[in-house]
Amino acid sequence: MMEDLRKQAERFGTDIRFGMVTKVELNKIAGGNHILTIDENKQIEARTVIIATGATAKYLGLESEKKMMGHGVSACAICDGFFFKGKDVIVVGGGDSAAEEATYLARLCPSVTLLVRKEAMRASQIMIKRVENTANIKIMYHTDTLEVLGEKTVTGVKIRNNQTGEESVVEGEGFFVAIGHKPNTDMCKGLIDMDEGGYLKTKHGTASTKLPGVFATGDAQDKIFRQAVTAAGSGCMGALEAERYLSEHEEMV
Repeated sequence: MMEDLRKQAERFGTDIRFGMVTKVELNKIAGGNHILTIDENKQIEARTVIIATGATAKYLGLESEKKMMGHGVSACAICDGFFFKGKDVIVVGGGDSAAEEATYLARLCPSVTLLVRKEAMRASQIMIKRVENTANIKIMYHTDTLEVLGEKTVTGVKIRNNQTGEESVVEGEGFFVAIGHKPNTDMCKGLIDMDEGGYLKTKHGTASTKLPGVFATGDAQDKIFRQAVTAAGSGCMGALEAERYLSEHEEMV
């Protein structure tokens, strides 16, 4: 699909270049140029910049977790939950994201085991009650995940009670990591307003940041939905706003 989208963009005259943005210099003056450094040595000047760098799911950092990625390990229940319909699954995390993943999976799976590292969940009270009131969700507190088990597909996880030191195995065919996301916005620190989690702030109902000609779209500014369809819609908003901005400042070219 991405290849089809690329071809469509090129058909309408889009100049597609590949490279890593390593430095950003954003102009605070309306109509002024922004400067982006690519791969440390190339510079591009642009009247508008749309930041669509997305966010990266946080993982536990286990070798077995990396090995089984796409073979039973996932960081998105809404994306992949359907593939585990009728199967027992495991979720790790203690916040709202973990609570949402667990309750969503509970509608598809006969059994959901939620592994919480601390003595209590840090999710909101309403989400905690929702989890506790869902009959097929089992919560295990004081639990560290040591290893994801399985060869070709996940068969379970090896865990340890961090109070007693006792190790055991929880069986399941899916392992969902729900310990948060990190927006890929480090390059914008000190340049664009962010919230405490690093998500870029935009004016309500728009893709506009406080800087003229700079727009933020998708998961770089969306910590609520984080879905491909909402990111695509947000990207369209950014493109339309950029086009309008260029038209409004055409006389300054």
